[in-house]
Amino acid sequence: MQICKKSSTFAAPIKNTYCIMLFESNIKDLLSLLPQCRLHRAKQRMRELLIQKRRMLSAEERTAQSELILSQLEKMTAFREAKTVLLYYPKNNEVDVLPLFKRYKRDKVLLLPVTHRNGMTANPYEGNDKMHRGKVGIPEPTTPPFEGNIDVIIVPAVAFDKEGNRLGRGGGYYDRFLKKQTHATIIGVGYDFQLVDEVPVRKHDQKMHRIILPSQTIQV
Repeated sequence: MQICKKSSTFAAPIKNTYCIMLFESNIKDLLSLLPQCRLHRAKQRMRELLIQKRRMLSAEERTAQSELILSQLEKMTAFREAKTVLLYYPKNNEVDVLPLFKRYKRDKVLLLPVTHRNGMTANPYEGNDKMHRGKVGIPEPTTPPFEGNIDVIIVPAVAFDKEGNRLGRGGGYYDRFLKKQTHATIIGVGYDFQLVDEVPVRKHDQKMHRIILPSQTIQV
């Protein structure tokens, strides 16, 4: 019995020491996550404010500003010479690029994003009869993914800065897709109020090559 008592006496400090070490280890892990948590909160706050501001645009304002953006885009050599262009289907008052489908359906291969469990593909647009609602409710082509090089990619955003950084919708689909597109000219489009002093970014966030706003075009 004495042996058992001594054993338990020695076990208590060992157990306490282990608990303290485990606690300290967890604290270090939590502290290491703090910068990421702050970054996430900053992104979410910026997203909420700018999406709300974008939703306040009237239909007339959206159409007028979108046309100013498209007119600048259509003057770009990269766009004019592009054979294959990835566009997007606008959501929540994003810049309206849909007129480009009518203007260039015979001159260029036009693609739309298709999101899925493992990321995003670019699929040819071949008319509204070959479209369906995707996983986030955005219309997507039912055609097979495009396998060749994409010359120009037009990217929507919640915010940009002059360094070419972009804040997206939050799913990370574009960042993972753009990382593989070494051939393409990547062009972000947005309204003037979407240009901010600094976009909070992580290492995996992909930069734009150019940003087109109604009032200016930024070469990064």
